[in-house]
Order: sequence, then structure tokens, then C-alpha cells
Amino acid sequence: MTRLYWLDAQDDDEPFPDVALALREPNGLLAAGGSLSPHRLLKAYRLGIFPWYSVGQPILWWSPDPRAVLYPPSLHISRSLAKTLRKGEYTVSFDHAFAEVIRQCAQPRADGGGTWLTEEMIDAYCHLHRLGHAHSVETWHQGTLVGGLYGIAIGQVYFGESMFSRRRDASKVAFAQAVIQLRECGYRLIDCQVASNHLSQFGATLVPRREFIAQLKQWCEHIAPCSPWPTTPAQDRQHE
Repeated sequence: MTRLYWLDAQDDDEPFPDVALALREPNGLLAAGGSLSPHRLLKAYRLGIFPWYSVGQPILWWSPDPRAVLYPPSLHISRSLAKTLRKGEYTVSFDHAFAEVIRQCAQPRADGGGTWLTEEMIDAYCHLHRLGHAHSVETWHQGTLVGGLYGIAIGQVYFGESMFSRRRDASKVAFAQAVIQLRECGYRLIDCQVASNHLSQFGATLVPRREFIAQLKQWCEHIAPCSPWPTTPAQDRQHE
């Protein structure tokens, strides 16, 4: 691939280029342009592609190789996190405050991360949430939202997008409880996108992109036996 492929913003049925054409540097950059419509986004995730860009940039689409994933049966909970869970100082909910979670994920962090979530992306994922495709997990401490994560659920796959923490272990509690619930509900795969020390502590591993794509083709087509998400999501604490 000698040049970046540009998608037509007016044609959501235009196919993505083959992920094998993604750049090696930066790893996984595949295409630019297009839109963040529900149709385009769901098509992208099924193909192992996700959007990631900053304010002032066009929409950029990525499919890195290798891919960071977590198989729910491989979840590892450290001794310190297990102790936190046993203490019961946090409560965890599902789909109770999606918009608030994604906006917290967009806030600047000590490591400089978090600001890549543009208003356009926030609106797009909130739209997916209203359609029943995007879901959040929230951690609460004494009635205050202190951590959480959000992502996309398709078939037996959960595509994790981002998480945040405002109190010690809050995001870890959300992630651990999410994986436990997804495992119990028959989900086969959690997409973590790119490797990090934070996720590797839970048992996330790297797989070749071709293997990841093959798993998506199989598991996105099979509905999970049950769902951790409420049939009717609770009213968000922050208006979408």
C-alpha cells in the first residue's frame, strides 16, 4: 500500500480496503474519511477495524497487527484486585450511565491520554448505545461514578474502546466484573485493540491479525446465550 485509501463520506456501503493493506508504520492505519454512521461503524468492527483520530484530523481507520485480545476464560485477577473486590467498597452497574462514562473517558489524563475522543465520536457512540449496540460498565463509590468502560457488542464479541478511573482500582473493578459477566453470558472474545501493561495484567494476549479476523467471522455471527446488558438501559445520569 503506497497511499492511504480515502472513503466516501456520502457512501456508507462503500467497502473498506482489505485489512492486509494496512500500513506497518504507523501500525494498522488502513483508511481515512467516510463517516461515523451506525452502519459504517458496525461494518468496521465486524471486519476488525476501528476509528481513532484527534481533533483537526480526518476520521482514521485502524486494524493493527498483532491484535490485543482477552479470552474471557483466561481472565487473571491479581491478589491486590481480589482483595479490593472482597472489600466491597465499589458497586458495579451495566448501561446505567453510558454518556457519562464516555465523557469521562474523553477527559485528559495524567499520562496525556483521553483527549482523542472528539465530540463527533462521542455523539456516534451515544447513538450506537441508543440503538442497543454500545454498552458501558460503571464503578460507583458511595453513589459517585469513579470508573468505567464502554465498547461495542456484536454477537459473542465485545469490542472494548476506552476506560477511565477517578479512584484507586476503579477501572480495574469495572473491567474484571465486565469480563466475569461476559464469560458467564457466553461471550467468546474481548477485543483490546492494542497491547498495554494494564490489560496484560488481566490476561490479555497478542494474536496475529489474520487469526483475529477469522475469530470475528465466526463469533460475531453467533448470538450469546444471555446478555449482561439490561433489556431496557437505565436513564443516563448525563443527557446524551
